[in-house]
Amino acid sequence: MLQQHTIREAVRFSGIGLHGGERVTMAFLPAPPNSGIRFRRVDLQGGPEIEARLENVTETSRSTTLGKGNVKVQTVEHVLAAFAGMGVDNAVVELDAPEPPIADGSAREYTRMLEQAGAVPQGEPRESFVVAEPIELVTGETVMSVFPHDRLRITCTSADKQGRYTQLHSIELTREQWIRELSAARTFCFFEELEYLFKNGLIRGGSLENAVVIRDDAVLTTEPLRYPNEFVRHKILDILGDLYLLGRPLQGHIVAVKPSHAVNCELARQLVAQQRRLDAAMQAFTPPPAPSRTPDEPEAAGEGSVGDGTTLDIEQVLKTLPHRYPFLMVDRITSIAGNKITGIKNVTANEPYFQGHFPGHPIMPGVLQLEAIAQVAGILMLRQAENARRLAYFMSAEEVKWRSPVRPGDVLTIQVEMVRARGKIGKAKGQCLVDGQVVSEALVTFMLIES
Repeated sequence: MLQQHTIREAVRFSGIGLHGGERVTMAFLPAPPNSGIRFRRVDLQGGPEIEARLENVTETSRSTTLGKGNVKVQTVEHVLAAFAGMGVDNAVVELDAPEPPIADGSAREYTRMLEQAGAVPQGEPRESFVVAEPIELVTGETVMSVFPHDRLRITCTSADKQGRYTQLHSIELTREQWIRELSAARTFCFFEELEYLFKNGLIRGGSLENAVVIRDDAVLTTEPLRYPNEFVRHKILDILGDLYLLGRPLQGHIVAVKPSHAVNCELARQLVAQQRRLDAAMQAFTPPPAPSRTPDEPEAAGEGSVGDGTTLDIEQVLKTLPHRYPFLMVDRITSIAGNKITGIKNVTANEPYFQGHFPGHPIMPGVLQLEAIAQVAGILMLRQAENARRLAYFMSAEEVKWRSPVRPGDVLTIQVEMVRARGKIGKAKGQCLVDGQVVSEALVTFMLIES
């Protein structure tokens, strides 16, 4: 499991802020595990801090601003992108003005600071923010989508309203890719925007030393473009920084067309809302906790790892699943082969639910057949050694169909195939059969959590 990281030592850098134009000194300092990235205003009494979290975003016009009460920090996205790209989870950013120094308009100087400071692993695990289901946002000409993916990938298209300098870039984020392919991409604007920006009190510290200006078909800069498609790479840099306001590294594929800070942050809010819905669904289907084991009690042989070709009797099933009477819906596993598993449930007249479902006409409830599919799917996910001691939370069911009644004396065969397993999220297709005939089927989704 990946660990959280902070920096080994403090580092400092001075310059001017892009929008405020004030002289500022910035320091990166180590921070304890689970504290995240925090901005500290040392020019104000008491050194108030603002956590780099979505709930603290107060403004997203031309840059991302964080605020708490009367305290604010403007243009945080480039600094946050550097922390995200370099894999730093916990740090304090000290400022003696309301805005970090813009440097050359990219995140290259911040990345150099983090390289100089060095990274230190911490004892706590690094949990990713896993995208479970696709999300799409459409605002004017801006389209932002996110899809499940086993790492972080960003695909972006950038252009102005006239379609000038339309650029496309796609990148899978690693530390090396960040340093080489993104960190040096500079901020830019179009010449006709300058009057508006100046009139609204922005880019007071802007110059060709820290921004690229596009005028008609000409690119005004003090040096050649650092990448052929530098503009879209900077848009990806902004996306990375804004999404680090989730508080943890993202695991998903972002597809963006003409992104903006406002929509970047809105997508992050939608991701948080999705996670809350999934958490609520998990709580609704929470199984009983696994029985605890004393420190001196030895772990059963074979517990926590179930290989291909394995069969499990009822005792081994009980060591894998936390479920107990009257809610254990699988008696044994007859086969495991790759991403497929088959289980058996002997439906007897002694099942407690037959007392009320229905008197004189006993039928196994369809939802319990669905539960049997979910439990067998859980065994398939829990077979890996790295998932030992975890619980499989049943989250949702789709395409559910009940075709024939199941009665006392029937032997329910449960066949499950894993169709997707990314991180902690699993999706499986299952069928229940009696005498070779399908009696029910469903597509179930569940999540693994620490027990």
